[in-house]
Amino acid sequence: MHSYLKRILTARVYDVAIESPLEPATSLSARSGNRILLKREDMQPVFSFKLRGAYNKMAQLTPQQLKRGVIAASAGNHAQGVALSANKMGCKATIVMPTTTPQLKIDAVKHFGQRAVQIVLHGDSYSDAYQHAIALEKKHGYTFVHPFDDPDVIAGQGTVGMEILRQHQAPIHAIFCAIGGGGLISGVAAYVKQVRPDIKVIGVQTSDSDAMARSLQAKKRVTLADVGLFSDGTAVKLAGEETFRICRQYLDEVVLVDTDAVCAAIKDVFQDTRSILEPAGALAIAGAKLYAAREKLKNETLVSVCSGANMNFDRLRFVAERAEIGERREAILAVTIPEQPGSFRKFCALLGNRNITEFNYRYADAQEARVFVGVQVKDPAETARLVATLEKNRLRTLDLTDNEMAKLHVRHLVGGHAPGLQDEIMFRFEFPERPGALMNFLNSMNHSWNISLFHYRNHGADYGRVLVGMQVPHRDKKALKAFLDRLGYRYWDESDNPAYRLFLA
Repeated sequence: MHSYLKRILTARVYDVAIESPLEPATSLSARSGNRILLKREDMQPVFSFKLRGAYNKMAQLTPQQLKRGVIAASAGNHAQGVALSANKMGCKATIVMPTTTPQLKIDAVKHFGQRAVQIVLHGDSYSDAYQHAIALEKKHGYTFVHPFDDPDVIAGQGTVGMEILRQHQAPIHAIFCAIGGGGLISGVAAYVKQVRPDIKVIGVQTSDSDAMARSLQAKKRVTLADVGLFSDGTAVKLAGEETFRICRQYLDEVVLVDTDAVCAAIKDVFQDTRSILEPAGALAIAGAKLYAAREKLKNETLVSVCSGANMNFDRLRFVAERAEIGERREAILAVTIPEQPGSFRKFCALLGNRNITEFNYRYADAQEARVFVGVQVKDPAETARLVATLEKNRLRTLDLTDNEMAKLHVRHLVGGHAPGLQDEIMFRFEFPERPGALMNFLNSMNHSWNISLFHYRNHGADYGRVLVGMQVPHRDKKALKAFLDRLGYRYWDESDNPAYRLFLA
């Protein structure tokens, strides 16, 4: 392992990469009670740290290998790093990308690679692209540039850790890095633990793409059946063999965060820097916040690597919607009030001078009215106090802040009960988002049951999310189960979800 120290110290990255700044996150630090520093890898020429490893790998190749050309499989940041490196070195590069890759990233690869790069679109996923790239490598004698599981790539990424220790020589409690396949954190850990073993190195993954965390727990590499696509830069089903070995030796722990926490971290960095990170780029900040709160840290120095900023613009709407919830600064409540004069005013008075983020109400029946309301709060404790106040005043209140169906769908549908509708059941589905995905879903639906409700919103490169109400007689329940199994999408039965019962049933 000591060889990594030499590899990192002699890595050739600065022909194309910059020594990125290490900047204080002033507002976030003040809220946390700790000094949080941001390692700004989003400021690299390709807006990601991936350039370091790709160039260092290619810089080690022989003239013969460079003449034959290189090949890579990637849906984004690694592809851009290989493209720029190939253009710099005058080497031909073939980059295989899934057909689902956003045009923004395809155009970026073309821009950085100019005439040095050939783009091949193949398959629906990174795995499909990877297998095709391996076949082309064997056929044409190319050299494969792996996105993470290669010693030279790991060493290139390790220069991030080298810079952090050079830029901040005072005590550091922990360094946080996002983990996909593990190239970045392996390089950082291999350097930091050799030079400053007192510093914790902590990985961060999303709870739906936690291959490395599960592998470390199982003490062997674990392959995930599927991965969440919101943090697409870390959506890896299987950690690297070499990166897993390094992480087992040096990592202190891996913390898991959800989508809302990542959205909140994107907002935090924007408020401090006016820069917008991609979800994978903000993972380390979300992890540092969670860790600091969990450990009740005060006056410690935490470093988070902002690993990338290749964000699709059409995802910003979703990020903005979820950021306040992720920071626990918005409460989503369902409140039942008497349908009588004065009760609506009483309810508003009990909310006080809090900022209302959302308010949905529609007449339901002569006795009771149900209000779907979003309220800005300081923290979860204030939410609990507000709920208690409303309950004390005989206004039945349900906290829906953690209710996925309520956040994703019901808030856009409030205002429609269906009196007299028979045999309605409610299901929530997820399917990988790609062009034509909604039509594929609709074509897969069983047409023998009446669809009584349908809600879908496109969230960019995230999963497609659909809420479907169907009229299914009790005698067809076995057929329904068979249909759902055949459909092959993740699904949840939401027929008993209180958000559905209160506002839509």
